[in-house]
Amino acid sequence: MSRGPVVADSADLPYRPCVGVMLLNRHGQVFVAQRIDTPSAAWQMPQGGIEPGETPHQAALRELYEETGTNQAEIIAESRDWLRYDLPADLVPKIWGGRYRGQEQRWFAMRFLGTDADIDIHGEQPEFSAWRWAELAEIPDLIVPFKRALYQQLVTEFGEAVAAIRED
Repeated sequence: MSRGPVVADSADLPYRPCVGVMLLNRHGQVFVAQRIDTPSAAWQMPQGGIEPGETPHQAALRELYEETGTNQAEIIAESRDWLRYDLPADLVPKIWGGRYRGQEQRWFAMRFLGTDADIDIHGEQPEFSAWRWAELAEIPDLIVPFKRALYQQLVTEFGEAVAAIRED
């Protein structure tokens, strides 16, 4: 059984195509959750791979539903560019079968149209053990260190979308 390519330098590996979702409640707070497989670790926003034949927009809506149990949201902004992060070298062989060096993500800011009761992180294949709403400014400090720069970019890029929600 193959565990993926054996590569001397992870820089030779491609990035995994992925999407991410910044789900915003009516107060402009951001949905964050803790992964089941690392409950004492950092919090993160919903994200996941793009399936073959799927657009980033479709993948974002699917990932939102799979990870939060809700489809009560509308897309209000999309990242201008694909954003990348590299995994630490020791994680490359352990994640995604060692096939990727990190992820290249298209991010979407979404306005949550439901209530907290509409969120159910205990779906068919749950990824999260807990969730909460967080302030935009604290998002970079909640994530694992190797994703912090990407999360800081999101805070800057989606700041206007968050401000618009707070004004509504």
